[in-house]
Amino acid sequence: MKLICSQGDLSSNLSLVSRAVPSRPTHPVLANILLQADAETNQVSLTAFDLSLGIRTSFSAEVLESGAIALPAKLLVDITSRLPEGEITLDDSVDAGGEGIIVTLKPKSGRYQVRAMGAEEFPELPVIENAEAIHLTTAALIEGLKGSLFATSSDETKQVLTGVHLTLKQDTLEFAATDGHRLAVLETTNERPVEGSEQVEVTVPARALRELQRMLGHNATSEETVAVYLDQGQVVFAWQNQRLTSRTLEGQYPAYRQLIPRQFERQVTLERKQFISTLERIAVLADQKNNIVKVSIDNANQEITLSCEAQDVGSGTESMPAQISGEDIDIAFNVKYLMEGLKELPSSEIQMHLNQSLTPVIFTPLGGLKMTYLAMPVQLRN
Repeated sequence: MKLICSQGDLSSNLSLVSRAVPSRPTHPVLANILLQADAETNQVSLTAFDLSLGIRTSFSAEVLESGAIALPAKLLVDITSRLPEGEITLDDSVDAGGEGIIVTLKPKSGRYQVRAMGAEEFPELPVIENAEAIHLTTAALIEGLKGSLFATSSDETKQVLTGVHLTLKQDTLEFAATDGHRLAVLETTNERPVEGSEQVEVTVPARALRELQRMLGHNATSEETVAVYLDQGQVVFAWQNQRLTSRTLEGQYPAYRQLIPRQFERQVTLERKQFISTLERIAVLADQKNNIVKVSIDNANQEITLSCEAQDVGSGTESMPAQISGEDIDIAFNVKYLMEGLKELPSSEIQMHLNQSLTPVIFTPLGGLKMTYLAMPVQLRN
């Protein structure tokens, strides 16, 4: 194998795929990145795979001889990122003893040699057979991830809650995430409706989706289409010259639709940014032990008051205007859960729908995207 490529292309693509290299590989070959060079297409593809998450990316290069090889990821990333800009020649040869493979990198000045492994030892990335692709614009996919990932659980014992639940319908893809205290549900529209009326549901680990979000944010235009293939056990996202595959999480995802109330006794319309900045000020005082903020809804004055009693520290209260229908009520929340959800609602005005002081509270954006954020209130202790 022999190829000539730019230092920038090699380094940026290596750092992209290296995020799927496991820190403690169960098998030595998994600490490597698979490099495949094709002289017919002048394309070089790089693959990393930890048996759960796989990332593949490709770029153009002058490929003089086709070939494939598994290279030590960390060493290669560290060397390449420090090389000067310009062309790098990369070729492989069998070492003097005829035992192993040596890869030589030649930048414009200098020469580096790295021991490599044969490509045949590297595991194949999973392929989904016969699945109908869903086509989403990058903008819709990023929107769906942004509006759901924050609500996943970081508790590994609640395995299925550490992922985002995707539900494919004919012309929409629904994202849902919950950690038991709050729930985010968001619906995006498919670019091309999917054939057949069969509904497909899978739960994808948050770690894989965060990598997807990072990759899309880096190099995809918002109008570009991403093909998504769903299958029980596996999900694949493919666009341009990139591909991310992930194992899905096993286990029954909670029936979250049943948690969302259908009718409400009270409704409050608020200016979102003003609500967040008021919360941020009150949060400074929210007692470090419980992080509780009280929200008092006052229909007569058409305002809400946020307050916080932090024992032995002090207290704070602040009011802001709101459009209120329904009777007065006091309700309390964990300020962190409230703020994280409000920051992801994609509109300047939001609506808060509620019934009693301990029943689920729903926040929705006014206009635009179909997103629902549910936060569970906490009990006020007098």
